[in-house]
Amino acid sequence: MYKLQDFTLAEMLDKSAGTYGSLAALEMVGGRRFSYGEVAEGARKVAKTLRGAGIKKGDKVALVSENSPWWGISYLGIISAGAVVVPILIDFTAEQMGNIILHSEAAAAVCSEKMAQKLRILALSSRFFDVVDTEERDPKTWEKVKNSAQLHPDVQPEIGCDDIAMIVYTSGTTGLSKGVMLSHKNILSNAIACRSIIVLRRTDRLLSILPLAHTYEFTIGFVIPFLAGSHIHYLDRPPSATVLLPALKAVRPTIMLSVPLVIEKIYRSNIKPTLEGMKLYSNPILKPLLLRFAGIKLKKTFGGSLRFFGVGGAPLSADVEEFLLKAKFPYAIGYGLTETSPLLAGCPPHRTTLRSTGPALKGVMVRIADPRPETGEGEIQAKGDNVFKGYFKNPEKTAECFTEDGWFKTGDLGFIDHRSRVFVKGRLKTMILGASGENIYPEEVEAVINQSPYVSESLVVEGEGGLTAFVFLKSEVLENIESRIRDGIDAAGALSDKMGNAIANVEKSMSASLGHALGDAEKAAARLLESIRKEANEELSSFSKIRSIQLQKAPFEKTPTQKIKRFLYTKGNESKKPG
Repeated sequence: MYKLQDFTLAEMLDKSAGTYGSLAALEMVGGRRFSYGEVAEGARKVAKTLRGAGIKKGDKVALVSENSPWWGISYLGIISAGAVVVPILIDFTAEQMGNIILHSEAAAAVCSEKMAQKLRILALSSRFFDVVDTEERDPKTWEKVKNSAQLHPDVQPEIGCDDIAMIVYTSGTTGLSKGVMLSHKNILSNAIACRSIIVLRRTDRLLSILPLAHTYEFTIGFVIPFLAGSHIHYLDRPPSATVLLPALKAVRPTIMLSVPLVIEKIYRSNIKPTLEGMKLYSNPILKPLLLRFAGIKLKKTFGGSLRFFGVGGAPLSADVEEFLLKAKFPYAIGYGLTETSPLLAGCPPHRTTLRSTGPALKGVMVRIADPRPETGEGEIQAKGDNVFKGYFKNPEKTAECFTEDGWFKTGDLGFIDHRSRVFVKGRLKTMILGASGENIYPEEVEAVINQSPYVSESLVVEGEGGLTAFVFLKSEVLENIESRIRDGIDAAGALSDKMGNAIANVEKSMSASLGHALGDAEKAAARLLESIRKEANEELSSFSKIRSIQLQKAPFEKTPTQKIKRFLYTKGNESKKPG
């Protein structure tokens, strides 16, 4: 990797194009491939078009598109025009997108064709430039960009490392979104600091499955490989099993980034039932060997060439991590926030420690504020070149999240051990204080509940007299319960046919059949929930045991990194109630 002097993304674009030239940079799986030189050429044309449309240095430009080579080209084009990128997650509603565009004061929006249609219904005053995934899909659109670019001089404004590169609007799990201002230096310093975790090479292949509008995928999955001359592949649709498995076989990635949900689902749906179904798995001598074989098979599922599988964005369940560690799967845990560009701590696969994110990155300082004497736990605070500039148009909120001596307050609770490894326990705002002053972390209790083969997801809140768990069961479990109700309906229908016109008897018989079926289903669900509660309590400490458990009838609302929007369900919020 070359050295940066100015620490700007515009410099990165020029140096990567000059260093790697004809090497493959960005590609759609089964579609168009762009070399580093072609990416630079495309970015220059986007920049000239924007400048010709009146975009000046410091103007905000929204970027709303599915993952594709054009997302990266458009981002670098906006940066090259001296503008500030406002990346917007495509999962947001049109109204949410409109609010972000208005709040950020975006002067224009670069969109994919699909997202442009979504935004036009808002009738915003912002200018729109349709930029689609490939030239072949809609050559007329790109032809307009090229023709427009030819009309304007190629004069790149002066860009400084402390200039704001992007404003990221977080979805947030604790309330309304905030615009996080990240400078060129914030992003690039973090990308370079990550070399203590993973050093990419020109021969590396990445398969991107997370949204580029999130800093996790952007910094680690785009900027780092772009600095190293690696080859990034994108999917043209969401990464379901039917889409992902053929892509893994075709790309054979060496590097992947994921949220915990992906690997947790694979383990609990396929690997765990298979292992536990083997008689030899109970043999203490053979169990480690079977785990190792399972790890080899899992690696083959991901294409067979994987050397780094990064997990971040949310906590990884303890049972899943324990399997990955024993199976020698090349996973690595990272910890950070959007406000820290994003990574604060992490370690390479061969140095992972169970339940730890590893030490702070080089150049990043991490401390524990006001640690409890008995546990060493306190708020994790950070300082470094990767820490953001503040929240856009929100100086009060910015001031709140920094200490008087300039440390960023993450809002996370944890501790640092004697080997400088960071252990994250949970969010400060979600921590529940036990009856005798104990710290109860609902995330840890949920991780235990989620180990059940019947549970899809859970949420633990403070209830009357103790902890209450809301549990959303797996689809096959719910279907089994619902089938009991259907059987009752069918039985009632059969009685109706038999009884003919004896209406009073028919109604009485149907009511009895349905009531019996509903009663059976409710009893079955109650028995199952109670067994889940008891099983979880066997593993939990006395002060964090679950007092009551209830059925959650619909999936919890989540952020793009699949964290439950906890603030919607906690005490005092009446807009959403579990169940």
